[in-house]
Amino acid sequence: MGKEKLSFKAVHNSHSPKITVWWFFLVATCIKILLFPSYRSTDFEVHRNWLALTYSLPLYQWYFDETSPWTLDYPPFFAYFERFLSSFAHLIDPQIVHLQEGLNYSSNKVVYFQRVTVILSDLSLLYGVYRLTQNLDSRKQKLIWSLVIWSPMLFIVDHVHFQYNGFLIGILLISLSYLEEGRDLLGGFVFAVLLCFKHLFAVAAPVYFVYLLRHYCWGGIVRGFNRLLIMGGVVTAVFASAFGPFFHLGQIQQVIQRLFPFGRGLCHAYWAPNFWVFYIMSDKGLAFIFRKLGFNVQTPTASFTAGLVGDSSPFSVLPKITPFVTFIMVILALSPCLFKVWKNPQPQMISRWIAYAYTCGFLFGWHVHEKASLHFVIPLAIVAAQTLEDARHYFLLSIVSCYSIFPLLFETQEYPIKILLLLLHSILMWSGFSAQFYGGAETARVPTNSKKKADQFGSEDNSGAATKKGFVIGWIGGIYLIGLVVVEIWGQILHPLVLGDKFAFAPLMLISIYCAFGMMYSWIWQLISIVKSV
Repeated sequence: MGKEKLSFKAVHNSHSPKITVWWFFLVATCIKILLFPSYRSTDFEVHRNWLALTYSLPLYQWYFDETSPWTLDYPPFFAYFERFLSSFAHLIDPQIVHLQEGLNYSSNKVVYFQRVTVILSDLSLLYGVYRLTQNLDSRKQKLIWSLVIWSPMLFIVDHVHFQYNGFLIGILLISLSYLEEGRDLLGGFVFAVLLCFKHLFAVAAPVYFVYLLRHYCWGGIVRGFNRLLIMGGVVTAVFASAFGPFFHLGQIQQVIQRLFPFGRGLCHAYWAPNFWVFYIMSDKGLAFIFRKLGFNVQTPTASFTAGLVGDSSPFSVLPKITPFVTFIMVILALSPCLFKVWKNPQPQMISRWIAYAYTCGFLFGWHVHEKASLHFVIPLAIVAAQTLEDARHYFLLSIVSCYSIFPLLFETQEYPIKILLLLLHSILMWSGFSAQFYGGAETARVPTNSKKKADQFGSEDNSGAATKKGFVIGWIGGIYLIGLVVVEIWGQILHPLVLGDKFAFAPLMLISIYCAFGMMYSWIWQLISIVKSV
């Protein structure tokens, strides 16, 4: 009888993490359903049009169709995904997938259908984060699940603004989980699949290449060559299944042109808070000074933020930036990480390295969307539970990143939603990190290298002192976060009162510039952490 009770308890405990993570997903789903009536961006019509063109047109016309200005510009796997969804959309309402009559269609049926598809596709995120945390203790699991599954950025971008980032990032997390387990072939395979869904994830490809070459293929000429052939064959098979039909039709050049429209501007419509914000502002500042000094400095007519093909980066004083320049800068920023990956390819470091790669792409890349910060914020949630310094860094970064996408929701009725989501997220992070590093057994044995890291990065309080005070981020970080509140008060209240309609762009510019300082800090912090790692 005693053995039966013990066996039942063991079975119950073995299933409890799975049940718990489903509860996290259920709570998130309830919030997402409540957001159904909220604002929708043009991305909603983009994806509705992709449903229509993949359903209504033969495959050979997919990347040529221009019925709508929102042409297909994602890789074939995502197009196949849209084709799969379109079969269900047709059953619900045929007008959704009608190429002409469906343009700008926005009935409740299409809204609910597309919102539901995003929720269901988030199951990949659920599976990915569960796989990455299945060997961690319960406290760390729940902390990471709350950071990822309840991410306010994903709520805002995917379930209000409308995109499928959770689905795609879930695939990334699945790949990382295989790499952390030492199953490199599966990890490489899943990442190749991800690239065929969305090519912008290719920023991390150099890290994957170096890691897999060193960790999977290295070790003797025969063994290494055989494994290189196996990995190469797997990746080739994935890309062949995605692009093969279009290669057969002789349309690869057209597909590539759609995927990489380099004629677009250096920055997106709302400047992503990255390095180029400082470059552009420096150019404008120098132009202003030179004009005051009597120099004839022309004001460029083209826009940095052109969404369509045109003059890609007009400057008055500083050298013109081309896509090749941004590519070189990303590689240079990434090179210290690649060196560490080659020197010591540790599976437990892969999430940190991949997050750093996407940070480099965000800061120095071409035509970066502000939403791309999700690519490194979500993987860093896995890292955040490792040390106290990682938690402090993530606390600051996640708040700054979430605030930087506030301009995506510009309508008045959504303002309380984004404020409430960020506040709840901040409270959850604070309580979660406090429980992780200052509660129970964890506080009794803060890692010995935590004090070293605190000293290395200039943190005023070491681990012992912090234990008495609770979770703290330091006075510099606190002042910076208070500055976010000041920026928001200026943009929402003071600017309209003081300046009225004058300089209407200034509040957005201020958000971008201020958040860019936080992003640059995060990049430097991650770089130092990687360089100083063993």
